[in-house]
Amino acid sequence: MGTAELACPSLAALASWPVAAVVAVVTQPDRARGRDLKLQPSAVKTLALARQIPVLQPERARHEDFIAQLRALAPDLLVVAAYGQILPQAILDLPRHGCLNVHTSLLPKYRGAAPIQWAILDDQPETGVTIMKMDAGLDTGAIVRVVTTPILPEDNAQTLHDRLATLGARLLLETIPGYVRGEILPRPQPAEGSSYARKITKQDGALDWSQPARTLWNRLRAFTPWPGTFTHLPATPTPQLLKIWRAEIEPARSGPPGEILQADKTGLLIACGTGSLRVLELQREGGRRLATADYLAGHPLPVGTKVSTATAIQ
Repeated sequence: MGTAELACPSLAALASWPVAAVVAVVTQPDRARGRDLKLQPSAVKTLALARQIPVLQPERARHEDFIAQLRALAPDLLVVAAYGQILPQAILDLPRHGCLNVHTSLLPKYRGAAPIQWAILDDQPETGVTIMKMDAGLDTGAIVRVVTTPILPEDNAQTLHDRLATLGARLLLETIPGYVRGEILPRPQPAEGSSYARKITKQDGALDWSQPARTLWNRLRAFTPWPGTFTHLPATPTPQLLKIWRAEIEPARSGPPGEILQADKTGLLIACGTGSLRVLELQREGGRRLATADYLAGHPLPVGTKVSTATAIQ
């Protein structure tokens, strides 16, 4: 059971695994996407159809007709990764070996929808994947196996997502045989240290220049590629949105928060509450993603210009 791209490596690994057979894939219904709002399949459905695996797409996992379909398949084990719905107890109790979830955090830290982004945002030195035996709560089930990985300075949400997806698929295959034989016993999550990683919104990408440079740098990395971080340049009649794709910290330079301290081939240096950020790659509203030096060649910005936080990116 899965929907997002995160689940694809686990599905691909299971589909190619001679130890077990994938009898069906459950994913969210096709959704309208893009400017023309055409119905598009999930990443998991696309992969399942390419592997000629039957696909089920219930609107709600708790619907009785879907549960009956699942019961008819008589699965020994359900594997869940980035599915997008909380499963009812009737489904959790259906397979004789229960349901295993591939969750991209070190539980109980970062339960919820966006563990990858919040681990970066909170300046964590590491994260990982937890294989969890699911219960009726939100990511509260017993821990089966864990693997860790450092969060590198060059990481953003996309690179960390891809690494964790691969690690999760590998850990899943390493875990299932011992788990179903009863050699790996799930252990309850610790009572201490739990946190909730809420869903990210577009407004979360707004940069508040009164915050320290490292905080803003983490925000940029956490929200790349989506929703992206942004600021606004003064313009008439409305401020011009500027999306920031890549930057580095300049701890030794400071000034009034939001003021451009330098604008040349080395980048755009913007003062923060503590230190400053050197913007290396950006994109103006309606424009292309550019190296900052290339952008400045066509759109010079005077030192002393103030950028600001305004409304959300559309």
